[in-house]
Amino acid sequence: MKNNHVRLNCGIRMPILGFGTFTFQNDMQKTELAIHTALEMGYRHIDTAKVYGSEPAVGNALSEAILDQTVNREDVFVTSKLWGSDHHDPVSALNQTLRNLGMEYLDMYLVHWPVKLKPWACSPIPQEEDFEKYLDIESTWAGMERCLDLGLCRSIGVSNFSSNKIIQLMDFASVPPVVNQVEMHPMWKQSKLRGVCGDYRIHVSAYSPLGGPGNAWGSTAVVDHPVIKSIAFKHRATPAQVALKWGLSKGSSMIVKSFNQNRMRENMEALNLKLDKQDINDIDKLEEWKIMRGEVYVNNTTSPYRTIQHLWDGEI
Repeated sequence: MKNNHVRLNCGIRMPILGFGTFTFQNDMQKTELAIHTALEMGYRHIDTAKVYGSEPAVGNALSEAILDQTVNREDVFVTSKLWGSDHHDPVSALNQTLRNLGMEYLDMYLVHWPVKLKPWACSPIPQEEDFEKYLDIESTWAGMERCLDLGLCRSIGVSNFSSNKIIQLMDFASVPPVVNQVEMHPMWKQSKLRGVCGDYRIHVSAYSPLGGPGNAWGSTAVVDHPVIKSIAFKHRATPAQVALKWGLSKGSSMIVKSFNQNRMRENMEALNLKLDKQDINDIDKLEEWKIMRGEVYVNNTTSPYRTIQHLWDGEI
């Protein structure tokens, strides 16, 4: 990693700190204001998704920032994601995302979950009748590759894919995913997945790198952990900075999400923290606990995944 960027397997560079834009409230004004603040602080990777409902706010904020010359478009890395209801036509879905953003291209487009939903199922919490029984990731990925061929995005990747799903995808992918964006933090280390992705030169990007505190499904278990707190005290840092620096030390990029200015600055300053070998070893020994489990994608009748183990291929 050089200059706080990582070079992806397609050759393009991605900032190692991304600014997440998912909120349950989806307040457009607050989101726009937070993005302006993030850009002023030096964040250059903005992460959104169709299902977050934040694409228009991201587009407005970036358009204004480009217009007033805070940033140039080519200096900002913009990621969005294909929702389950759009697996049947990724090209149309990405065209709609670009209209939402008011942009000509995305820097990265990810398959949000390995779950295919009916075309009308746009809610983040699908109902039983919303599932398609078969995923057919091969045709979904062909659509993603088409997005790339058409110049609608500069790179394609996946999110929430287990080691096994990555291996299956690589059996037929003409273009390998550049990124697998997954939950990763000191209490969910993703060691096996990082190894498998490393074999294919797929970069692992961490969402909820602090365990998602502040989200309805999240937890403060990471930032409240006595080991993390004691390392933070030793370095005169915060627990959040320790958790982020641990993830960065593993070669992963971090998607952080806070609209609080102090926390935004605190997260950015994690880049300057230095952890020693003992700190890393102590964190590596922490108990494992996956917080974002994806139970909403599992059911006994219509989902292709009957159990949580099936969704994650035993990696839970």
